[in-house]
Amino acid sequence: MTTRGSRSEKVRTIFEQFDVNVDGGLNREEMAALVVAVNPRVKFSDEQINAILDEVFKTYSEFIDGDKGLTHEGLLRTYDDGAGDVDRDFDALGLELKAERVEEASTSLVDETRSVVDPNKKLRTAAWATSPNHGIVYDDTWKIVDELEVMIKKLKAKGVKEGKGKGTGGGKDGEGNFDTYSDAGWSRELGASSEISDKRVVWEENSSAYNAFVKELGVLRGRADGARSRSEAFDGHMAIGRVLYEHQLFKEGFVSFKRACELQPADVRAHFRAGNCLYVLGKERESKEEFLLALDAAEASGNEWSYLLPQIHVNLGIALEGEGMVISACEHYREAAILCPTHFRALKLLGSALFGVGEYKAAVKALEEAIYMKHDYADAHCDLASALHALGDDDNAIKEFQKAIDLKPGHVDALYNLGGLYMDMGRYQRASEMYTRVLGVWPNHWRAQLNKAVSLLGAGETEDAKKALKEALKMTNRVELHDAIAHLKQLQKKKLKGNGSGNGEESFVVVEASKFKLVGEKTTSRPELANAIDVRAFQRITRLSRCDVDLLKKEMNEGNAPVSYSGGGIPEKSIRKASLEGILHRLLGFLKPETFVGAVKMINQKILSVLDETESGRVDLGMFFAIIAPICSGLPERRKRVAFDALAWRSVNEDATQIRKVDALRYIKVLRSIYIPSYGISEMLEIHGDTDVSLISLTEFLVMFDDPDWGFGIMSTLLKLESGDRNRHGRHSCCICRYPIIGSRFKEMKSHFSLCSQCYSEGKVPPNSKQEEYRFKEYASESDAMKDKCMWFRVHSKNSSPVEPPR
Repeated sequence: MTTRGSRSEKVRTIFEQFDVNVDGGLNREEMAALVVAVNPRVKFSDEQINAILDEVFKTYSEFIDGDKGLTHEGLLRTYDDGAGDVDRDFDALGLELKAERVEEASTSLVDETRSVVDPNKKLRTAAWATSPNHGIVYDDTWKIVDELEVMIKKLKAKGVKEGKGKGTGGGKDGEGNFDTYSDAGWSRELGASSEISDKRVVWEENSSAYNAFVKELGVLRGRADGARSRSEAFDGHMAIGRVLYEHQLFKEGFVSFKRACELQPADVRAHFRAGNCLYVLGKERESKEEFLLALDAAEASGNEWSYLLPQIHVNLGIALEGEGMVISACEHYREAAILCPTHFRALKLLGSALFGVGEYKAAVKALEEAIYMKHDYADAHCDLASALHALGDDDNAIKEFQKAIDLKPGHVDALYNLGGLYMDMGRYQRASEMYTRVLGVWPNHWRAQLNKAVSLLGAGETEDAKKALKEALKMTNRVELHDAIAHLKQLQKKKLKGNGSGNGEESFVVVEASKFKLVGEKTTSRPELANAIDVRAFQRITRLSRCDVDLLKKEMNEGNAPVSYSGGGIPEKSIRKASLEGILHRLLGFLKPETFVGAVKMINQKILSVLDETESGRVDLGMFFAIIAPICSGLPERRKRVAFDALAWRSVNEDATQIRKVDALRYIKVLRSIYIPSYGISEMLEIHGDTDVSLISLTEFLVMFDDPDWGFGIMSTLLKLESGDRNRHGRHSCCICRYPIIGSRFKEMKSHFSLCSQCYSEGKVPPNSKQEEYRFKEYASESDAMKDKCMWFRVHSKNSSPVEPPR
């Protein structure tokens, strides 16, 4: 770690480099040159430069020496307050410390530090304590801090656990979000302290020593409350909270910050610090509320706290991400980057969030900007690689993953995602090596263990794959592991000669859809099933199939969407994507945050990208409700009725019992373009300019909706998939993929082989069963197959036919 002495000498070297007139101060021209020089990748406008200089000269006015400008002590203080990274700036300028200056720094650290602090105050090792904006103001507060430091030392001496877990929040389970603040970016002073050790401290909260400490802490808080003024009491509680936070006593720190909020509700710092504590404790929702209060207070105070706004936006975005609200988080990261163009962490978080909602090109741009500003940013390299892979640029993705691993050899995300990339490329041996390295860092990572087994299977190492699967089964008892083991057994029983890896996975041929003939009225056609499977997959990922369609009706009745005017001049109820995300959060409130993020990503890519054609960031809320209504849970007729009601609700001047025919036509076309891949969105242009203002009733709408050729006729097939996707067919396995058949079983009536729904929809058949045409019958359950078999025996027993019975 760089000592304050060496940091000071680096700052002095930087100062002397730009003090052109050697008058002991940096005037506005010299300071502007410094800002531009340490940010070579940023193109500042004159307005931005002037705004930055105004803020610096205002905030550090006590260090301004007349016309000379900012003194060396003032520049040092800006770095102490987190307004830049000394090491990064020093390296960017290509400077070097002189040998005699390094030696001098090592011997003058104490004296220099004392010179900054008022002589009546003792030496402080924490930079925050003497900060002009966040430090201690009153002498009595210093006395409280002295006693608190002694108390904490005694508590540590009586026993404390240390570890490198995934963060500690001081709670019972020891879980929290501490790691989120491990890289504080532009403003170290406002995130977690840079002085907090990498080791996480787990305090024994049930011990007698800890209970005694809390009692003594209560006495100190009482002294702070008994101060001569509210301002001094506020100073005392803020200082107590800061010391507790530095020592990772987050729960107790929050109590002090909350008391400070009560004393001065309009003070930004107290709400901000309370929010930090709550987030580290794993209370994302409560932390979000505190950050919102801090944001409101900062914006209401004019320019007084303007320099805090970027970090408030960043931490608010992080809290929103903790709830799964990634689109909303993007808005705050973007705002932070606008307010502070050199905030490389805001750009990294923006890029990662954009990747999380599937906006890959925008993510690449933001992440590249973050790396330009901080080239050794391992997390940014990792996320950039993931975004490049999503765009199909695998060669550069591998390079970026490797950079992240070189910078941080134990980077679990980089290793795991690189393994997935190698899997996608068919480089199974390399993939298994990556997953092995993940397990070396995180031994209980069951997904890495499962993927290792799959990659070994792809590499043809069946025995090792079997061992890896058993290890994964020890870690978790999830159903997909049981299916994977059954799949492996099937491959071992019937070793087919495949076209690729030799494990049988590519042992099939794909035939034209016209060669698939249907037996019976209940058998679904291949194209229709393919479309329905895609919709069903979307339902599963978004979990909309678990969202009661009546909740949409409730949102329409209780919501207050603003009215706006579309390009056609018609008033409609539109809403920002971030606000729509809030509605989805209510509708899918049963989801965990990480699952909700995946759901929003799919909705954004599949639906919002179509509804927001102009990329304005707003969508027609009524149309959105109508689009998702058919795939929500509920009776099919109820789903269609809510879709109709949503179309009637979206236009403010319409009767609830009728809708315009042109609106219904547009809805059907948008619905098909979203859910049926073979249907091009370009065909939507057919309705543009339509002046038909006639009205239709619900009955007429249902006829349009159910039309098998021009409506959403696949809904009946979708309902069949919904009701049968848990049906298993005994020991029947698909002859192509070898997995147990779940859902419908498609049996070829001549060759007697069976296909699962997925392989049937893709037109895959065994290469040893080539025929001019294939006749398939669909069995929704094994009981249907048994009935069919019994019927065959009944018919053929009368005819005494020697024909072989169905299998």
